[in-house]
Amino acid sequence: MLRNSIIKSSIAGIILAGLSMQSSLATELSLSYFMGPKHPMNRAVFTPFAKKLAEVSGGKMTVKQYPGGALNSAPPKQYSILLKGVADIAFALPGYTGKLFPVTNTVTIPDVCSDALECTKAMWRVMPEIEKEFKAKLLAVWANDVPVLLTKKKAVRSLADMKGMKVRVTSKQDVAFMQALGASAVAQSVTVINRNLANGTIDAIAIDPSAIRSFKLWEPAKYVTVGLPGAGSAFVLMMNSGVYNKMSKREKSWVDQASGKWLSLQGGAMYKKAAIGGLGVAKKKGVEVIMLSDGERAKARQAMAGAMAKFRSTKMRGGKTGGQIIDMMKGK
Repeated sequence: MLRNSIIKSSIAGIILAGLSMQSSLATELSLSYFMGPKHPMNRAVFTPFAKKLAEVSGGKMTVKQYPGGALNSAPPKQYSILLKGVADIAFALPGYTGKLFPVTNTVTIPDVCSDALECTKAMWRVMPEIEKEFKAKLLAVWANDVPVLLTKKKAVRSLADMKGMKVRVTSKQDVAFMQALGASAVAQSVTVINRNLANGTIDAIAIDPSAIRSFKLWEPAKYVTVGLPGAGSAFVLMMNSGVYNKMSKREKSWVDQASGKWLSLQGGAMYKKAAIGGLGVAKKKGVEVIMLSDGERAKARQAMAGAMAKFRSTKMRGGKTGGQIIDMMKGK
């Protein structure tokens, strides 16, 4: 009787241990981003990553999304909350904390690349240098399209029209180039720019045209100027390095299969398409679209020459200059 009881107890213990082991193999990762769940980036990057991860892991590793700032309502703090472990995975704009990521944000320098997909490819040419800037596991790195200029009170048809304007830019690295055009520049989060253009806190917004639709910028804007020299803004999807490093070799392989260059190129392709759509929405909503002439573009490049020379001579972390990073991004 006692022996039977011991045997039953042992079997129960083995079953419970097996269930516990199965439970420990099932991992749900939290993903934080500040846009809404219907944002195109979710369809192009976040959801494909989650689906692929669930597929390659046989459902043992899944992702739970926390959109709309549920874990963090301040976009510039996305990197910070990831390092603190508030989220396992976070989406961030390196431009908001530009001093930390000068190599990554080199993609914003005028004429480095021509559209979102080419800018994404440019970033991947320098991925070993970009990875050195982050204390996190990079899952995807991509870019949006060349910015347009949205204004409310004054149309910008020439370089002279920009004099004295207060312009919102994405990254602090953009400031010197915007100031070279005669404007003053301030880096602001995308979540406040609609309101700030509407109330006159800023005179213009320099941003990828996809944002016209995503953040309803047709509401405050009356004009959009296309053709100012520029390049894309950087985006990253990253995982807390502590979470990744604690994974088994097999678990890491699942994460690696679900992320990387293929996922990044999806983000770039989405933004290239969304840029065209954003300008289409602007026209439909009655915003006047102004194409800057070749002559005015040439004037803008000439005005930016001093700022460009200064950036190219700037020493980056790791010893390379801004000029070397630009050339690497261009494939030279």
